[in-house]
Amino acid sequence: MSTRVFRAQRVILPDGERPATIHVERGRVARIGAFEDVPDGVAVVEAGACTIIPGIVDTHVHVNEPGRTEWEGFETATRAAAAGGVTTIVDMPLNSIPPATSERGLAEKAALTEGRVTVDIGLWGGAVPENTTGDPRGMKKLLDEGARGFKCFLVPSGVDEFPNVDEADLEAALLQLRGSGVALMAHAEVAGPIDAAAASLREELPPPDSRAYSTYLRSRPPAAEDQAVELLYRLCKKTGTPVHVVHLGSAGALQTLRRARDEGVPLTAETAPHYLTFLAEEIPDGATWFKCAPPIRERAHREQLWRGLEEGLVSMVVSDHSPCVPALKKTDEGDFMGAWGGISGLQFGFAAVWTEARARGIPLARVLGWMSAAPAAHAGLSDAKGAIAVGRDADFVFFDPDATFTVDVGHIEHRNKLTPYEGRTLHGVVRSTWLRGERVFDGESFEGKPSGRWLRWDRR
Repeated sequence: MSTRVFRAQRVILPDGERPATIHVERGRVARIGAFEDVPDGVAVVEAGACTIIPGIVDTHVHVNEPGRTEWEGFETATRAAAAGGVTTIVDMPLNSIPPATSERGLAEKAALTEGRVTVDIGLWGGAVPENTTGDPRGMKKLLDEGARGFKCFLVPSGVDEFPNVDEADLEAALLQLRGSGVALMAHAEVAGPIDAAAASLREELPPPDSRAYSTYLRSRPPAAEDQAVELLYRLCKKTGTPVHVVHLGSAGALQTLRRARDEGVPLTAETAPHYLTFLAEEIPDGATWFKCAPPIRERAHREQLWRGLEEGLVSMVVSDHSPCVPALKKTDEGDFMGAWGGISGLQFGFAAVWTEARARGIPLARVLGWMSAAPAAHAGLSDAKGAIAVGRDADFVFFDPDATFTVDVGHIEHRNKLTPYEGRTLHGVVRSTWLRGERVFDGESFEGKPSGRWLRWDRR
């Protein structure tokens, strides 16, 4: 007997959209029935005019706790997630202190989640020289500790405690991970084109305006991404270990991803809502809250990234939520070259992508494939997350796809409120968010004690 039945005229299921009942027992989907299939005496949760969709899975979130909790934190990040329809996040191994590049660093992060997270959370480990070429079992130790995979940087990360890898480190990491079932994720920019751009900017007279977004854009040319993806393709093909490109911003790399797909090389990629929403041509001078790396590029890149998603060359969309304290954004000076790079957008990523997709005639189910099913598979969570299906967690969102809202600072749940989405009108309103069959967000406020869990990957 079901303990609770969820019902709506529109439910997004793996085989399509239809009226349905979702029968939930002990926090999991027990069965899916017709709209009229309601046993006597069972509590029914009616979605009304809303569509019931699977919770969004965001596998690229910088929570920054411990060590830089003033930038964000588990409590605020997971509340923002729930308010945006996200029921699972996976935290990046930086910018916490210590970073999750050792067993100790990962364990400290995990301990801080207990009783404090509104949604479920997994943890990535970090691949750095110390645990790649420095320790031939360093990454495997982190897998044993419960890491769901690894992230590395091919250029400086911006924080000293998380050094970037070189090609030798990268190959050593891929050999360590070969056969493990997890991918190595890489911030895909290489130094050569960036260094050349910096040298060119230094030689200009008069010096370029550091308040101009165009100056920052020139400092991170597309070639830095394109050459990095070429390098990753070559090493992925050589080792056979899956590689995943994070936050792709340059459309030039799509040709390499197409070649990898056609050759059966396990190279995949994600992009982020800000690359699919904003345009370099429209970013005002001094608006440093738009700064991220790789940068938001011109319209041609945005439109080709959308085509890359539709073609399957880019498999998923995740937020790359990377906030900081306002002072680091140098908002008073408007200094793009000196400001911290990172977009604050966890709460609004799903709505932003749906807004753009809707305008292009892309159905909601396709967006959910990019933002729920694919990220769940990427993080090894498909047995529990990513779809409304028998045996999976009852993680739902009551979603009004046609309603609009304007992003207002008073409703932002991120610890720091500075975001490029402020003032933007978006389609798609989260009316409520449910984790394992219990409501955690009612559209205005949060309910009960935090009930999210650390999703330790136990490989024993």
